[in-house]
Amino acid sequence: MKRLTLSTIILAFSLTMAAEDYYGYLYCHMAANSENTLYALGTKADRGEKFHPLLNNQPIFNAEEVARIEGGTRDAFICRGKKGDYLMCTTDMCNRKSRIWNNYGIDLLHSNDLIHWTSVTFDFRRGSEIFSDPESPNVLADFSKINRVWAPQIIWDKDYKDGKGGWLVYYSMLSTNEGDNHDRIYYSYANDDFTTLTKPQLFYDKGISVIDCHIDWNETDNLYHVFYKKEGAAGLDRGIWAATFEKLPQSNWTDRFHITNEGKEQVEGPSAFKLIGEDAWKVAYIRYSGGHAYKICNADANEANVDKGKVIEGDVLPQHGSFMQVTKDEYELLEAWSALYLKRQATTDEAERARLDKVLNKQYKKNAVKKLLKLYQKAL
Repeated sequence: MKRLTLSTIILAFSLTMAAEDYYGYLYCHMAANSENTLYALGTKADRGEKFHPLLNNQPIFNAEEVARIEGGTRDAFICRGKKGDYLMCTTDMCNRKSRIWNNYGIDLLHSNDLIHWTSVTFDFRRGSEIFSDPESPNVLADFSKINRVWAPQIIWDKDYKDGKGGWLVYYSMLSTNEGDNHDRIYYSYANDDFTTLTKPQLFYDKGISVIDCHIDWNETDNLYHVFYKKEGAAGLDRGIWAATFEKLPQSNWTDRFHITNEGKEQVEGPSAFKLIGEDAWKVAYIRYSGGHAYKICNADANEANVDKGKVIEGDVLPQHGSFMQVTKDEYELLEAWSALYLKRQATTDEAERARLDKVLNKQYKKNAVKKLLKLYQKAL
């Protein structure tokens, strides 16, 4: 009898989530007018081009409680965990308070239901003591001199630990150490509970500043695809760049193309997501000069042939973020949560507020989405 390994179980689970199981898209993003994290939903029929905000564009959690260094959550990236749960990471930074474009760490978040989140903050300036492998070599001479840890994202590395797999968290980093004169891409591994990180290791060094990497696995060509920005690029060198590589964390990237849709204007924050039931992708990014615009572009099955796209539709406040396909239960849960939350805000009756607070604070460890959906619909 063949023994089932963890990776086999995970693969079997992922295979059960076929395209027809997904109902729409969740856009999890930084607000365009504050350093908070927002949600918006889009239907399958709108093909990732139109979204409507949840909570009337209010934050989905208190950034002051989540981000324990500066109290701001930027560049939200969300994905599914491997246990029916959800993971998120954010840049811990609040330029509104500091008035400088420096920051010192990131936040890892975990949820069973997309609504209630717990977080762990990593202040990289503290060095070895915050990492799960303090004995590993240091890639920086002095961690206290770190002045950027930007735009973390998450991807499952199926080959980690001899095929057992693990969560790779990647981000750009810069310091004032001698010779550290441009942003490089680094990576760490998180544990299964998404509460610890290994020490940063070098992922990619282009010789110039590279930030805002978005990596995904493409089953069409069996390659990892990465979109990124050259920080500080001028003129037509601006835009979103694309590359591929074969294995995580591989430093030999093959450049593919340069998205020059916006000419000499400033762009950043690329994100890509596959369309439900289609052999096609969307590539999104923010243009922040020459008129603020969040663009959604069409791409083929290989995430290439990116068109000029269109401005995202809907009453959203779009900025750097990420997209996740969601099931009907997940979609309806988030809709019900938003309605319940706004109902709680609108009521002046103390007894009704207490009733709604009790419902909104309820959490489940297992089958959380289905149980909360039923609870919220009944409460409405």
